Amino acid sequence: MIQDFKGKTAVLTGAGSGFGLECARIGASLGMNLVLVDVQQDALDAAEVEMKATGAKVLARRVDVSSPAQMEALAADVQTTFGAPHFVFNNAGVGSGGLIWENSVKDWEWVLGVNVWGVIHGVRLFTPMMLAAAKADPAYRGHIVNTASMAGLLTPPNMGIYNVSKHAVVSLTETLFQDLKLVSDQVSASVLCPYFVPTGISQSHRNRPAELADEKATQSQLIGQAMSDKAVSSGKVTAAQVAQLVFDAMGADRFYIYSHPKALGNVRARMENIVNQENPADPFLERPDIGVALRAQLRGA
Repeated sequence: MIQDFKGKTAVLTGAGSGFGLECARIGASLGMNLVLVDVQQDALDAAEVEMKATGAKVLARRVDVSSPAQMEALAADVQTTFGAPHFVFNNAGVGSGGLIWENSVKDWEWVLGVNVWGVIHGVRLFTPMMLAAAKADPAYRGHIVNTASMAGLLTPPNMGIYNVSKHAVVSLTETLFQDLKLVSDQVSASVLCPYFVPTGISQSHRNRPAELADEKATQSQLIGQAMSDKAVSSGKVTAAQVAQLVFDAMGADRFYIYSHPKALGNVRARMENIVNQENPADPFLERPDIGVALRAQLRGA
């Protein structure tokens, strides 16, 4: 639980856009030191200029969060520059759709590398630093927030690779929360599960690795991309509003952070299916027109 952010340090991955950038803006307004991390150099540079203009102390690093070596170098830089961070936002993420058997090995490696291994590296490297700081200073408070998705609590079709990655983040973060409670009252964790919010996630292909450039998208992947673009761009809740929810959750030590609590009805229905040993429900129950159209497209009708 962090209530006073002034002079504290935030490490934010995916800081060049979306939730990461908006959390950086709030952090700057609260007087935090900012460690900005992104794989896209131009977006990172723009964020660095903007944050420095507020007077914030900034460390900006271009990092592929899936790389153990790059993340280890980042952690060392943070320790040297600011000491143990107080807020770690493992937020960098990429989206990818299509029928689950059509994803290539490289697709899986890219999405799991960023969405899962990026969070793993953030947790394994920064948690020990935070716990050491807590042990040395009874006044220290730290909080780790990992970005999952409502896709970490649901299993919408034609986006399986993304679902798998985000379910892993929910499980990892729930376990992190429980593990932290065993060893400290000074460091806690939350999981962010946004629904459709306008961010750069639907345009993740802009940062696809070079080795994926020659892979031709399948029909289902193209359909998934179009649906994702439409859903994300039409979202009414802003990334800035979600970033405020993140800071509110840290202040209250609230674990689950939702951008669209109304979507939890679908989560409840899924859990009831599991408990009652029922087959997974039709995901298009509330919008059958979307299901009809998607089936027709995939079946070539």
